[in-house]
Amino acid sequence: MCQNDSICRVTRFPARHPVFAQMNLPNSITMSRIASVPLLIWVLSPAFPWHGTHGIHGEQEIAASILFIIASITDGLDGYFARRRGQVTTMGMLLDPLADKLMVSAAFIILVAYTPHIVPPWIAVVVIGREFLVSGLRSIASAEGFTIQASDIGKLKTVIQIVSVVAAILAHRWEYWNWFGFIIGVHFIAVTAIYWMIVVSIISAIDYFVGFWKKIDHASNTHRKRRNSVLSRRNQKSSPARPEQPSSIS
Repeated sequence: MCQNDSICRVTRFPARHPVFAQMNLPNSITMSRIASVPLLIWVLSPAFPWHGTHGIHGEQEIAASILFIIASITDGLDGYFARRRGQVTTMGMLLDPLADKLMVSAAFIILVAYTPHIVPPWIAVVVIGREFLVSGLRSIASAEGFTIQASDIGKLKTVIQIVSVVAAILAHRWEYWNWFGFIIGVHFIAVTAIYWMIVVSIISAIDYFVGFWKKIDHASNTHRKRRNSVLSRRNQKSSPARPEQPSSIS
């Protein structure tokens, strides 16, 4: 028996650690996307049980495609639940862009080795470099006190990116699909989506840079005006008052 009721409550229900307190549903979804990165690497590696000739029906490609699609869907779910449930946390703001960059970078690095005839190394360099550029611009913008919202071009880039990665994975096994009598060129879709994604990624990066430049230029002008106004007031206060000159009477 506890003689002090407040001590009993603290003992029975200890305070949660701040890190675990922020592990809500949106952050758990984001963490699952981060956890899917090593899983995707394992599925597309020779260590996967049904790789190469062992996968008669393309189990490796299908499993990797489904995993990447599910991970891409969680990219929108965590933000939706965070806004809907009012659970926007600092941990989520840190992990969400990190999970996106890890997923995209890992996918294209793997595809360079998995399908080099579709994803040459320079494409991975352009895609990953674009992600680093946008992250850098957002960090500088946050330090300056403003944000850069995602444009429609950036959202289109994300959709084409998902299509290109999935098509490149499936093209490792199939050149064409015969779907109820319709011939679907998987290899053609993969190559077209990859190069279209590169074009949209470059346009999106330029759009982010132009938006950043306008914001940072406006912030610099505002800061310059404030500094000049402060200096002018100091100059007025520091300058001694001149005595009035006697007017001459004719």
